[in-house]
Amino acid sequence: MFGEDDIVRSHKGRAVLIFNIVIACFVIILIRLWYLQIYKGDEFYKYSVQNRLRKETVKAPRGMIFSRNNELLVHNVPRFDAIIVPQYLTNKKETLSKLAKILEMSEKSIYGILKKNSYQARYRPIIIKKNISRKEVAVIETENSKMPGVSVQTFISREYADKEIGSHALGYISEISQQQLPTYRERDNFHYKLGDFIGQAGIEKNFDLDLRGEDGYQFMEVDARGRMKRLIGGKNLFAGIENKPATPGNNIRLTIDRDMQKMAYDTLEGKVGAAVAVDVNSGEILAMVSRPSFDPTEFSRGLTAKYWKKLSQDEFKPMTDRTIQEHYSPGSTFKTFTAIAALEEKIITANQEINCPPTFRLGRRVFHDWKRGGHGLTDVYKSLRRSVDVYFYKIGVKLDIDILSDYAKQFGFSSKTGVPLPREIPGLLPYKEWKLKKTGEPWQKGETLSCVIGQSYVLATPIQLAMAYATIANGGKLLQPYLLKEIFSSDGTIRKKFSPKVVNTVTVSQESLEHVKKGLYQVANHRKGTAWWYRGRGIRMAGKSGTSQVRSMTKKELFSRCVDMPYKDRHHGIFVAFAPFDNPKVAVAAVVEHGCSGSGAAAPVVRNVIETYMKKYEPETYAKYAKEDKENARRIYLKEKKIRDEAARKLKESTEDDE
Repeated sequence: MFGEDDIVRSHKGRAVLIFNIVIACFVIILIRLWYLQIYKGDEFYKYSVQNRLRKETVKAPRGMIFSRNNELLVHNVPRFDAIIVPQYLTNKKETLSKLAKILEMSEKSIYGILKKNSYQARYRPIIIKKNISRKEVAVIETENSKMPGVSVQTFISREYADKEIGSHALGYISEISQQQLPTYRERDNFHYKLGDFIGQAGIEKNFDLDLRGEDGYQFMEVDARGRMKRLIGGKNLFAGIENKPATPGNNIRLTIDRDMQKMAYDTLEGKVGAAVAVDVNSGEILAMVSRPSFDPTEFSRGLTAKYWKKLSQDEFKPMTDRTIQEHYSPGSTFKTFTAIAALEEKIITANQEINCPPTFRLGRRVFHDWKRGGHGLTDVYKSLRRSVDVYFYKIGVKLDIDILSDYAKQFGFSSKTGVPLPREIPGLLPYKEWKLKKTGEPWQKGETLSCVIGQSYVLATPIQLAMAYATIANGGKLLQPYLLKEIFSSDGTIRKKFSPKVVNTVTVSQESLEHVKKGLYQVANHRKGTAWWYRGRGIRMAGKSGTSQVRSMTKKELFSRCVDMPYKDRHHGIFVAFAPFDNPKVAVAAVVEHGCSGSGAAAPVVRNVIETYMKKYEPETYAKYAKEDKENARRIYLKEKKIRDEAARKLKESTEDDE
């Protein structure tokens, strides 16, 4: 039998082991406590403090956009959104019922928004209603204690001063979509997040990274229900926790002149079309307008279904930028380049007169001039002044289409201009090889006759027409159009400046250019010119009218009144000009869809824009020319009155003799 001592001795080793284990556990606990409270104490203290805080992103204000004369075109304004943070949402039914009444929404729609966003973390805010009124803001702030989890979030929204005017060039911003995230992150090497607003069109899109700035953040102390108690400044209890201010985006100064832009837009009132004005010596875009248009502010505020339906169902496509995203047959405005090619190829000389009857026959096909009785003897000046179709038909039978296209290409046709805007299209110039690949059929001589007058396969955008005529005006330098003068920071530091860029110098003699310039001058300044009645005073513009047919027409339709045709069958009206003739400064192209004639529909747009330029930038020249034009008009009136009076006198004498 074992005694008590034997039993104690037999358990002693086990007791020592247990004792050592207990001591070891206490040592481990003490070490862990030392690690947590002393070694990591400051860090975990900071974490514990942060549990009382909420970190909120401070959105960086986007850079502002100015006109060439420092007028503010795009700026930022505060917007208020009603939000819910699900983490702090208690008394859900009661809270949502109160919120629905304040926002004049149904409870069902609020529940739907919460359900739609249920996949995201509960601490992230969910926007229930955007752009709430200041009255709604005040009520929510007053009732905040009774609606845990509900608050108002301030957001910086984009405001476009001139609304629809020039909106295609400026573009718009809207919230990035789930589908865009991976593409845009890779494209810009920037970590976009859901909820970020990005440029979706125009300048806002192409220069988004320059405009967007860098977001900051701030900490605020909250209670158990997530309600803000105070903002944190990094002192006392919260030492070491610092807010990061947002860095504003860079500002942009454009080449756009606001007055010219507004004039172009106003003159296009009630029309579908576009206008572009450029500086002929630098390539700066002075005006760029497309109608119908849209209000980009609506996108920044959060596009409503009603407004989007209005835009998307409009048959005239207000979201399309007709200056660069729509091309047209240039019509008679292309005859200028046919004349240049013919002069250079020695097919004609400037003063050589060619008889131009009402029609021209090629094989079994008869080509009609726009004038029923024809034009008789015609030289290159008259061919442009009166836009004589038969003159160019006779050139067309001698001019190879590839040669014509090569000359036109030098002036920028069939190539993107390089304007810094998205989705520009290149237009089209036909070549024999191009047609063979496209249709499998060889080029026909009759097709050249359609192309020499700017119809058939020839297509051009308004900005291409403006740059092509600017090239004629400046003596042969094809410039790349640009919209930005400079990018500068909020403190005024210039980040980047933009300067003229010559894309091509045409291999055309100055003599040929001077001949066509003279013809273009007569279009608006000769009594028989097609744009005589729309020439204006004080601007001395030189240009070309064009009528672009939208479909083939019978002889009867060709000579019928355009305004009597169905709207969709009417010709487009095109006019392109530069001014002043003796020292060109500005070139303007305008297209009016289904406007019937270039002189009647588009010329007034061009005239008004050029007149705005002359009054603003060349006031002395404008005043001088206006005075001379007034005197010339009076001389012409008196001369014609004298002729009429003499004719009336002779008629009276003849009548008396008969009696």
